[in-house]
Amino acid sequence: MGRPQGSRRRGVHTGISEDISKNPFEMKVNRQKFHVLGKKSKHEVGLPGVSRSRAVRKRATTLLKEYRQRGKSNVFIDKRFGEYDAKISPEDKMMKRFALERQPNMDKKSIYNLNEDEELTHYGQSLADIEKLNDIVDSDSDSEERGALSAELTAAHFGGGGGLLRKKDASAQKEGVPEKAKSRKELIEELIAKSKQEKRERQTQKEQTLELTEKLDSNWKEIRGLLAHKTPKSKRKGDVELKTKPDEYDMIVRELGFEIKAQPSDRMKTEDELAKEEQARLQRLEAERLHRMLGENEDNKNRPKHTSADDLVDDFLLDEDDQKLLSYKDGKLLNLGDGKGENENEDENEGVMDEEGDEATVEDGENETSDDVDSHSDLESDSQEADDTLENKKTVKTKLKQKLLRREEKAQSEPVGAELPYTFKAPGSYEDLQHLLSGKSAEQQLIVLERIQKCNHPSLAVGNKAKLEKLFGFLLEYAGELATRDPPELKTVDKLVMHLYSLCQMFPEAAGDCVRSVLRDAAHEMEEMIEVKGRAAFPRLDVLVILKITSILFPTSDFWHPVITPALTYMSQLLIKCPVMSLEDVTTGLFVCCLFLEYVSLSQRFVPELFNFLLGILHLAVPSREIVGYTLVHPFRPHGKNSELLLVSNKEDVETWHKKYLPIHAVNGLTETSKTELNHYRLSCLATCLDLVKKSIALYGSLPAFKEIKCPVRTLLTDHLPVVEYPKQLQELVKKVLEDMDNKETHYEPLMFEKKKPVPLKLYTPKVMKVLEFGKKQGFSKEERERKRLIHKHKREFKGAIREIRKDSQYLAKQQLSEIMERDAERKRKVKQLFGSLSTQEGEWKALKRKKMKGRVH
Repeated sequence: MGRPQGSRRRGVHTGISEDISKNPFEMKVNRQKFHVLGKKSKHEVGLPGVSRSRAVRKRATTLLKEYRQRGKSNVFIDKRFGEYDAKISPEDKMMKRFALERQPNMDKKSIYNLNEDEELTHYGQSLADIEKLNDIVDSDSDSEERGALSAELTAAHFGGGGGLLRKKDASAQKEGVPEKAKSRKELIEELIAKSKQEKRERQTQKEQTLELTEKLDSNWKEIRGLLAHKTPKSKRKGDVELKTKPDEYDMIVRELGFEIKAQPSDRMKTEDELAKEEQARLQRLEAERLHRMLGENEDNKNRPKHTSADDLVDDFLLDEDDQKLLSYKDGKLLNLGDGKGENENEDENEGVMDEEGDEATVEDGENETSDDVDSHSDLESDSQEADDTLENKKTVKTKLKQKLLRREEKAQSEPVGAELPYTFKAPGSYEDLQHLLSGKSAEQQLIVLERIQKCNHPSLAVGNKAKLEKLFGFLLEYAGELATRDPPELKTVDKLVMHLYSLCQMFPEAAGDCVRSVLRDAAHEMEEMIEVKGRAAFPRLDVLVILKITSILFPTSDFWHPVITPALTYMSQLLIKCPVMSLEDVTTGLFVCCLFLEYVSLSQRFVPELFNFLLGILHLAVPSREIVGYTLVHPFRPHGKNSELLLVSNKEDVETWHKKYLPIHAVNGLTETSKTELNHYRLSCLATCLDLVKKSIALYGSLPAFKEIKCPVRTLLTDHLPVVEYPKQLQELVKKVLEDMDNKETHYEPLMFEKKKPVPLKLYTPKVMKVLEFGKKQGFSKEERERKRLIHKHKREFKGAIREIRKDSQYLAKQQLSEIMERDAERKRKVKQLFGSLSTQEGEWKALKRKKMKGRVH
């Protein structure tokens, strides 16, 4: 159906008023030659004036703005409030702008302020400064008192002259004689005469002052020679001391003047360069160590002879520059007296101090040298008295003997062979790593591993990368071995994690492959055990330690990770496939639950195996009943052999129990043997399980289904667990767990259908019959007609673009012409104003000249 006739009215949707749309002088009717029945015409009636004015407004906002901003790189953004909002009145705009301007200053501290601190301004200048009249300059005065106006002149110019007209002479007022009122012109002339007289007086006074000053200077030069005399030496020394003692500020200024300006520093070294320097330093230190161990020293020729403390003679002077002090470094005797030796010691100290306390230092020698220097200064200060000097020499001799003997004993007590080598080769197998680390303390093992990484950095040789990748696997296996020892060396494992982390950051792919291989082997072992025995056992402490290290080396918050995801899968298999047969299994399961909470602490991923296992552990402390209000999941059973594994019936053991943390080494086997100790261990397991339940509630309390998740655990704690028989600490813990469950609110979201676009009913496609229309455009193919249609459209658009460009150029030409006319009119106005002001000045000058001529004639 077609649109009804007259449904589209002019001025309804186009924003044109009805008066304009109905005005016949604004309308233009486009007549058609032939009226075709049923043909729609879009442009029967047009409004050319409205279209022209709309185009002009559009060009004023777009083209004119670009024209005015041509050649400008910056952009001015008008952020005034309501500047382009026609709905707000000017008064409202000003009020709102004033409020916004005052808003930042209205703080809480100024609520009682009565505008004492407010400063009023006029054109950016303070009104208080303007009232002082500091910038007023008297153009007639050239003296030093420029800008000083008399009170009469100020009152005449700024007071309107009314005061001068009413002013009378003081003497006349006193006598009471009436005086004739003067006109304004006479008063102004009188003021001009007074100002000129004051100017002449100031000028003469200035000249007199200059003459007197010159006369005084000449007299002073004549008598200056008579006053010359020498000051005594005592006073002169005091003056010199006063002059030579500068002020602290002057000292700081001079220091800043002589301070070294910024110098171009050395460039930052790359990681490869640092690795090469570290390798060279370690090789140099290793060569020195081997030479010392074999007794071969290349510096024996250049070294000065050994000087013992007993060789000091009576004429030994400590204040001489050629004194020789002894010190040891790395088992070698050094002479600190020579400048060359000192420089060498400083260089070697810089190389040695980079290590972590494993090389010998010369700190004792430096401290002793500083003590000796102090003793020298004491001797020099008392050098005037001979007796005191001899006594001081004797005391210094004894001190030096004691220090040198102490140093020699210390050097001899430390064998050279016990020192760690500085260079190590990367181990090619796990046995080589064991050989390197065996018999060494934890700190020495860390030093060995650090030197292995420095000597075999990937940037030093081609095959070092593969060696360090293997080293990560060897260290991981070594950490597992330390965990299986009796007792497990967990502190050493904790220190090894730092090196594992650094290697993991250097080679993440190789580290991930090593950890995945360990997890794969553990999972295969568990599956084989299930196939053979029908059940699987919990892993030993080495696998658990590797799971713990995995959470440190790799990010646990990723949605999917090539290492963390298999680890989570393996831990979930442990909780659902390994039955709990002993207290060691309970400890292992609780440790795996702790690891689960650590893994998902950031991602808050829900782990159903965790809640099921904790529910099963709590069920082990419940007396056997036929009916329970909750469901247990494998590997736990309501009744069976180990269903009461954590049940404690002895009241004496319950009363003597104190809460303790479960020892990690209990995974390999319990050390408790008596029934009391086992009961205490059962209660500790139960307390640890409740702590894990509490942490799980805090982690998953925001889930929508938390009410259903907590329901089995709540039922067990309230109805089945014998809380009354437990100690007070456990009772309080159970109470806190129940309170945390009740404090969590339920968050249910109503179910809603998915919002989709409605699918329409399937209809039959109408058959379109092509109707041939005879004309010049017929007789071509479909592609040819489409091409001709596009050509015609392009031609029409091109003509329209040319027409718009012509209109734009015409608009710009009119704008340029109007600017030229405005400039010409402004120039004419200014020229006219200048001529008027010049004519006025000329008239005033001529009038003044005539007045002077009249004065001369009279």
